[in-house]
Amino acid sequence: MKTMKVLGLGLFLMLGLQMSAQPAPPSSDNTAPIPGLAILAAAGAALGIKKVHDSKKDA
Repeated sequence: MKTMKVLGLGLFLMLGLQMSAQPAPPSSDNTAPIPGLAILAAAGAALGIKKVHDSKKDA
């Protein structure tokens, strides 16, 4: 039983070291974390500007 605990602990530590030895992901030059969200915000702003423009034109 004691040997199983020691083997389990050793395996756990070895796997932990392997996981921490991985290189970091490459950095990205994207300014927006979610490009689709930036496009959605721009489309919403354009729609709002159009509605304000149309309401002023009708009044």
